[in-house]
Formats: sequence, C-alpha cells, structure tokens
Amino acid sequence: MMLEKRDLLIEIGTEELPPKALRTLERAFAAAVQAGLAKAVLAHGDIRSFASPRRLAVLVKRLAARQPDQKIERRGPPVSAAFDAAGQPTRAAQAFAASCGVALEMLARREEAKGAFLYYTGLRPGAAAMELLPGLVQGALDALPIPRRMRWGSGEAEFVRPVHWIVLLYGKEVVPATLLDTASGNLTRGHRFHAPKPLRISSPAAYERTLTRRGHVLPDFEARRAVVRERVSALACELGGQALMSDELLEEVTALVEWPVPLAGRFEPRFLQLPREVLISTLEDHQRYFPVQAPNGGLLPFFVAVANLESREPAKVVEGNERVVRPRLADAAFFLEQDRKSPLAARIEGLDRVTYQAKLGSLGDRARRIRALASEVATSLGEPAEQAERAASLCKCDLLTAMVGEFPELQGIMGTHYAVADGEDPEVATAIREHYLPRGAGDSLPLTATGTLLAVADKLDTLAGIFAIGEKPTGTKDPFGLRRAAIGLTRILLEKRLDLDLAGLARQAVRLAQADMERIAVSSARPARAIEIDAVAADLYDYVLERLRAHYLESPGGASGTMPAVTTEMFDAVLATRPVSPLDFDARLKALSGFLGLPEAASLTAANKRVANILRKAGESRPAEVDAALLSLPAEQELFGLLSPLRGTVSAATARRDYAGALTELAALRPAVDAFFDQVMVMDEDPRLRANRLALLSQMRELFTGVADLSRLPG
Repeated sequence: MMLEKRDLLIEIGTEELPPKALRTLERAFAAAVQAGLAKAVLAHGDIRSFASPRRLAVLVKRLAARQPDQKIERRGPPVSAAFDAAGQPTRAAQAFAASCGVALEMLARREEAKGAFLYYTGLRPGAAAMELLPGLVQGALDALPIPRRMRWGSGEAEFVRPVHWIVLLYGKEVVPATLLDTASGNLTRGHRFHAPKPLRISSPAAYERTLTRRGHVLPDFEARRAVVRERVSALACELGGQALMSDELLEEVTALVEWPVPLAGRFEPRFLQLPREVLISTLEDHQRYFPVQAPNGGLLPFFVAVANLESREPAKVVEGNERVVRPRLADAAFFLEQDRKSPLAARIEGLDRVTYQAKLGSLGDRARRIRALASEVATSLGEPAEQAERAASLCKCDLLTAMVGEFPELQGIMGTHYAVADGEDPEVATAIREHYLPRGAGDSLPLTATGTLLAVADKLDTLAGIFAIGEKPTGTKDPFGLRRAAIGLTRILLEKRLDLDLAGLARQAVRLAQADMERIAVSSARPARAIEIDAVAADLYDYVLERLRAHYLESPGGASGTMPAVTTEMFDAVLATRPVSPLDFDARLKALSGFLGLPEAASLTAANKRVANILRKAGESRPAEVDAALLSLPAEQELFGLLSPLRGTVSAATARRDYAGALTELAALRPAVDAFFDQVMVMDEDPRLRANRLALLSQMRELFTGVADLSRLPG
C-alpha cells in the first residue's frame, strides 16, 4: 500500500537573530529536523532550509504521513519454566502473554542453543506524522547550539531571541502544537515595514513564493547572498571601481537584511591619506559597508551600504550613512596625527605600566620574554637574532597608541605603519604585523624570516604563561585563545618546514614565565604558585601535539600532501613516541603510512601487540642485554642473530630521521618473528630462560618504537 506523502513546513518567527550565528543556527536546525525524522523512521524527500533576520525555517518534501508498521519480536521465559510437570502454564508464562497483550495460545515456541523459549511476534502500527511532529520539532529546537538562551514575557520558554509566531504545516493542514509558549498556525510575517500584516501560507510549497512576492522577504539565505553580491558589485562598477567583498562581511550583511537594497555613499577624498587598513576597518568592521577599490588597486572615496528596505527617499538614507562614517574617519585621522608625534620605540617604557596578566606581569615583561624566545629560536635555526630582538621589543608598542585603542583589530598593522614611518628596518616593521599570524583557520602565515621567528616566540609565550599559572583550556572554554595559538604554531613549523626542538623550547618558555611569576610574587609579598618546570612543559608539549590530530585526520595527505588517509590509531602510534617536533612527527607518520602498505606490516603489527602484552603482563625485571649462551632454540637464536646487526643500522637510520629506511630494515624480521612465536615458549618455567627471552623481545620492541608504537595499531 502506498503511504500518503505531503510536504512539511516548519518556521520559527523571532525578533532579529544574531547575524554571526544565523548560518550556524540554520544548518543546525535543518540537521536536527533531519535527524529527528530519521529516528522516527519517517520517510521523506529533499530538505531545504531558510534563514533571515526574523526567521528559521525548514521545508521537508514528500514526508510520509505515518511510520511503517514495526515488527515486534520478544523472547519470553524458557518453555521449561513456562509450564509445569502437568503441562499447565505457570505464572511466568501467563505474565509474559499478558504483557504482550495476547492469549497464551498465540505465543510460539522456538528452539535455541540454550533450549526452547516462548516467543511473541507481532506488528506495532506506525504512529501518524501529525502526532510525532510537535515532539520532533521541539527536540530539534532544544538541540540548537545556543550558548545563552533568553526568556521573555511571563512564560518559561527559552530561545536565542523572543519568538512571535510559529508555522507548522503538513500539506495544507496545521499541525496543532504549542512550542516555545507559542501556538502553531499557518500565518507568517513579511518585512517589518513593507509587509507588516500577517501572511497566510496556503501550503509548504508556496512558502518561498509568498514571502518573496507578498512579504518583501528573500527567505533563502544563499539566494539572498547572491542578490547582495550581484547588486553591490554592479553598483561599485557604476562608481568606477570594484567592491571589496570578504566572505565574512558578505555573510554578515546577508544575515542582517531580508530585502537587500544597495546604496552608494561617499566620503571626503582627504581621508584616502589614512592607511588602507584604517579605511577598510572603519567601513567593514564598524559600519558593515563595502569599500570600493579603483582599477589601480587604490581605494576610491566611495562605499556601498546595503539597506533593508526600499526607501521613498534613498538620498536621505545615504546621507545618514555618510553622516555616520565621516566622524569615524575624522577620529581616525586625529588619532594618526597624535600617534605620530612620538616614535613607536618611545612607548617601550610604557609597556611596563600596562598589565598583561596579574601573575605574569606587564606587557613589558611579555615583550622581554618574547625577545628571549625569539633569540633562542633564531639560534636554533642558525639565523641572526638582532632583527628578531628589535622586532620583539617593538611588537606590543602599538597597543599603547590611540589608533589601536579605538580600533583594536588593527594591532600589529598600525605598529608596522608607525615603524616604517620611523625608519625602522623594513623586515623589523613587517614582523610587527606578522607576529600575530595566523590569526585564525585558513589565515596566511608570516612571509619574512623575522616575522616567523617572532610569531613562534609569541605563541610559545602565550601557551607557556597560561599553562604556568594553571589556566589551560578545559572543555570548550578557552578564554586565552590557546587552541588558536597552538594550531598557529604547528602550522608555522609544519608548513615552513622548521625543524625546532619544540619540547626544549617549551621548557625554556615555561622557565621564563616562572621567573617572572616569582619576581612578581616577591614584589607583591604573596606566595608564588609552585610549578615543576619539566612537568608543565611536558603538559604544554602534549597539548600542542594533540592539536595536530585534526590537522592529520581531517586533512587528506597530511602536512606533506602525499600521505594516504591517516587513522586515529596511526596518529596515536606516533604520538606515543613523543617526537621532538611537529616536523619529526610528520616524518614518522609518513614512514608509518608507507610501512603499512608492505606485505610484512600486518604480521609485524600483530607481533608488536603481542610483545607489548607479554612485557606488560610479565611484570618482572629483565636484563638489559641478551645472554647469547642461554639461547637454546634455533628460532630464538635466529631472531637474536638478526637483531644484533639491526640495532646499529636501525638506530643510525632513526637518528638521521630516515624512519622509512628503519622500518624497511625491520620488515625483514617477519619470518624470524613468526618462527619465534610458533616455536618458543617465552614464559618458560626456568626464570633465567624466561628473563632472557623477555630481554630479547624488549630489544625488538625498542627498535620498532624508535619510529612508532605498532602495538597501538589494529591487528
């Protein structure tokens, strides 16, 4: 029998939703509805999602009217317990039949390995979609990623913003429900000003058309974004230029408007003398306007704003936008003039008067730690340290400028502009901006050598300082941005192929932080937090290496781009060896990946797991070296004979990081290892033989773990 299918529409109408969270909420709502339908076993077709400032909506095509009937099978008591010696049913049989809602005669008997049992087999009729949908939608709303929910009015409902209407239509029929203290219906609302009256939705399929034609709302986020892009670009072209349109700004503007209407504004050409980043920051970050760039790459004295309505007097709207921009640009020009009255270096002393973190001292303390670490990194890489030390001394100075005080997003950028104007070395000036890179996922890395040294030092100090005061991230909380710092650090080291002893640098960074903590504690007459430098550094290093997990598991090809897919077990096998640097980690992982493609890999992996288990369970001391005189069986003699020369060869290959070569050499052990486990009893009753064989296995395991712990691999 063909099940009836109808379209489903769910719309949650709210006050203006947070623009930066709108796409996340839209996708999460659609995913939660889809998951709920799957759990309810309700068949359906395509699912579309909609999102605008005042609504989240999901359209489900061809949703089944009810669940399929479900076959039920229940096992009851054993037949021996269900009937007495006279063949009469016991209370156990009668209770089981009653719980199934059938007469005892309706139960079947089934033979199993453990004997005969009573069985009930039946069909449970599927529930109607109309009955299931209210709970399903409520579950989807509860699952939305809303960090802080709010209440409104006198009700108990909580959501990201107050809810004013809910549309819940199955076909043309309203699904009765009360969600978020709001009764469902078939009335939506269009644009706040162009279509303030409620609009009736005749069917789910008519939803988008009704809102667009009668409601002055483009509910499809992707379609609305395309309209914004097209119209803003066209208007910028009319102005003789091209709109600067970052993905972030385009996304946010799309989330702010329901009926996008681009308008061109202008500002005085004299403001073009401001640094380019100041102009762009003022227009984009503070006003959500699109700057306009000339064909020669310079900025034009125009911007494109996107209004959320078609005004009868657009000139007045433009005038209002220009009136807002003008004083902000005038302020920026004033800040620039004031900042330039003294060189950037004149602010070095002032850093000591600004607290970075109470236990870690001032910005001056931080700059000195970064300087020491930058020098250490430069020495490790064989680079001159003078430019890195100068850049480290200046890198935080622009935090004291009026411009960065008003436009904090320009930290580093203004420092570079001021350093260039002061006549500092161009690479030193550039490093001031680059030491913040990468600022986030997908951001560019420092290009200059000095900027790279400084970026590594800055991120190391951030991590070491916060770990030293005991504030490392827990759960989803990361107020100091340590995850971003660790990911940025590993990206720099891997992508720039910098072979640094990160574990050693972590100890140095923690040591510098501890020295400042102790000095500050003495000066403030309070006890310093006692820390064990090696333990904190090891914890920090483990944290940084763990950030590589997503890099490898989610990025096909790994850091080198040539590696097959990496599994969790492969990652853990390398992590267990605690490589000295991310670059060393990458080399080991690449070698392990190649080794696992060899025919010997499966056998040797299984052998390593077996050896690890034997050594762990043995729990007894064993000699460091094997006594050849105690090797009585041919299989153990052969394995020892192969291991002895390999120890030197493999150790040498591991020392020069030829991990692939080391594993290739070890692959030759497979026949001897197989024979050993077939013919030798490791846990012999003779304690001398047992200890000697454990020592032999320990030597073999040590050679493999010089590259990776194969016992952590499946096999």
